[in-house]
Amino acid sequence: MSTYTLEVAGLRRELPICKVSDDLYIAAFICLGDAELTEACARELLKLAAPGSYDCMLTAEAKGIPLIHEMARQSGTAKYFLARKGPKAYMRNPIHVEDQSITTAGVQRLYLDGTDAAMLAGRRVLIVDDVISTGGSLKAMEALVELAGGTVTGRMAVLAEGSAKDRTDIQFLAPLPLFNADGSIR
Repeated sequence: MSTYTLEVAGLRRELPICKVSDDLYIAAFICLGDAELTEACARELLKLAAPGSYDCMLTAEAKGIPLIHEMARQSGTAKYFLARKGPKAYMRNPIHVEDQSITTAGVQRLYLDGTDAAMLAGRRVLIVDDVISTGGSLKAMEALVELAGGTVTGRMAVLAEGSAKDRTDIQFLAPLPLFNADGSIR
């Protein structure tokens, strides 16, 4: 299996290059289970957030969970919010929006517990993700915040994949290229 060497937050990782479609391959960035990487990325992302610019943070499950948890821990943020990929039994009056991601087949929905949605109303929200690529998940999280009555005041990710590195509305730690079937960078 071919890999891509990523340097981010002062660390180096070998990312496996994985097939998404016949002509699109990505370097899989997985911080789940990598405490050193999660802690370092959280620390560096917090340096990008303007002090006092947000009241709370939101991410989508699953790979963003350890990252946002560590960001909340390091910053002293008491509460963060999680958009789930499916409704859970404990959710009361959940709200949802549709999402299209390059790593998930078909359209998926993101859900936010109704109690959490009520807590977002009138609050300034920092959206956090592990990787921003097409922006589909980011757009869905923005829609959830708007539906809940909150205001998005920032968007950040560890990595900006492909052309996302050219976006001016996000902050990120490092670019991540897309790959051709032969392993070359697109």
